[in-house]
Amino acid sequence: MTIGRQELGGSMVALVTPMHADGSVDWQALERLINWHIDEGTHGIVAVGTTGESATLGFREHDEVIERTVEIVDKRVPVIAGTGGNATDEAIRLTRHAKRVGADASLLVCPYYNKPSQEGLYRHFHAIAMAVDIPQILYNVPSRTGVDMLPETVGRLAEIDNIVAVKEAKGSIERIHDLIEHVGDGMDIYSGDDGTAMESMLVGGKGNISVVANVVPKLMSQMCLAATAGERERAERLDAEMQSLHTALFMEANPIPVKWALQDMGWIEPGIRLPLTPLAEHFHEHVRDALRGLDLLDS
Repeated sequence: MTIGRQELGGSMVALVTPMHADGSVDWQALERLINWHIDEGTHGIVAVGTTGESATLGFREHDEVIERTVEIVDKRVPVIAGTGGNATDEAIRLTRHAKRVGADASLLVCPYYNKPSQEGLYRHFHAIAMAVDIPQILYNVPSRTGVDMLPETVGRLAEIDNIVAVKEAKGSIERIHDLIEHVGDGMDIYSGDDGTAMESMLVGGKGNISVVANVVPKLMSQMCLAATAGERERAERLDAEMQSLHTALFMEANPIPVKWALQDMGWIEPGIRLPLTPLAEHFHEHVRDALRGLDLLDS
């Protein structure tokens, strides 16, 4: 998918929001992370999604993280702004701000907790698309939202011009096949599940919005390029190198393990906001072993 002069797809990191130990946003660390990702070949930056702790950022902070991300990236790669919410008016406000400050696209999670029907999902996303003229990516993650947006509903939404893609995080290759059948060329399909991302791309997906890319941006970028090009052998070899991370970084709720990993690698301070807590001590060595296996730690 081309947006302006930018190609959307490949490895798009679901970037953490770095924080100081007191929970305040660490703006210097945010800049370091973004520049590292671009240098390492990440194809897009997703700001303030699930991994970016959107649920615990205030409105002003949410807006500012997106705005500063756009400024730091400076058009080098696409910026996708997390602007979803479980109130349609709230999602519209966030999406309008993202467009105003220069985001290239918005990522809109299915409304959580209130469990809308399929018709409610359709009307929610239709309303946002009609209200804000920015490329929009739907985000289905039933394990977190409590609602599963079905391929039939996605197919209806694919008819709307500025709904350009769906991030599918159900973790099912069967679901990817079903989506391809229902949307055809009407929108791109991105994986939102690192463990099945390679296969999702090999069967027709166009990219991966990735948690694991936070710690191995170059490796994830290379794997996504191989998979979207249909180079199965190379993609499988690269993905095999990340298998331990696909497990270790999900031992507790995301983004707990990945923020701890980045802290251990020296990229960020140990800041995370309640109700999330730092990684439980009995998981530390599991995550460290996965990092050591890829020479990501100094010792």
